[in-house]
Amino acid sequence: MVYFVATPIGNLSEITYRAVETLKSVSAIFCEDTRHSRILLDHLGISKPTYSYHKFNETKQLNFVLSFCEKGEDIAVISDAGMPCINDPGNVLVNALKEKGYPCTVISGPSAFVNAFVLSGYLPPFTYYGFLPEKASDRDQLLDGCVGVAIFYVSVHDIKENMSYLCSRLGNRECCVVKELTKSHESVRFCHLGDTIEDAKGEFVLVVNRGKTINPLCELSVKEHIDYYLKDGMSKSEAVKAVAKDRNLPKNEIYKQTL
Repeated sequence: MVYFVATPIGNLSEITYRAVETLKSVSAIFCEDTRHSRILLDHLGISKPTYSYHKFNETKQLNFVLSFCEKGEDIAVISDAGMPCINDPGNVLVNALKEKGYPCTVISGPSAFVNAFVLSGYLPPFTYYGFLPEKASDRDQLLDGCVGVAIFYVSVHDIKENMSYLCSRLGNRECCVVKELTKSHESVRFCHLGDTIEDAKGEFVLVVNRGKTINPLCELSVKEHIDYYLKDGMSKSEAVKAVAKDRNLPKNEIYKQTL
């Protein structure tokens, strides 16, 4: 059995009894960073063999991991913090296990974006986006149609730039900036995407609230939406541009839907 075990996102005491029992029972533990994980394992009094398993070697290490399964041994996979596979290694292994027919399960525990959503007080549903891509075109494509609550992971170096970009893309929405979850310097700040974050230190989860108003024209079909602007005297290109802005979609997507 392969156990994907959630680990504390800050406070080392935030781990379940089942997670500790599982880590004590397995033959080996595959860690995103063995040095980082050793701090937690020493804290828990666990001295199992550990092996490196991170995003740069997860494909290369795959056969080695599967060799434990072939021998019928139980192993655990952990990330530096939180739940494996959530912006951390694990997806490659999960799919390989499905293909090979080896069993796996999840040992529940903390995940930073869930904690941040709870602290925001916003209403579901929400969409979790992880880290924003580097390329502007990839960002724009990712956020097409983003009208509801959106959750992002943001590094200390990117918080100001990411908020500025999201403000230009989504509008100056209300947001909840959560820093250093479960640690001694945890903080929660409510502001707007256009505001400046002065104390840009630590790791952030950014929860962006849905827009306060939804354009009633977006309840129409795309064709009806365009026709509305055409009847108002716009050219077709102007109408497509207006519809794209209303729906927070690229113009070429609107063109495709009119074909």
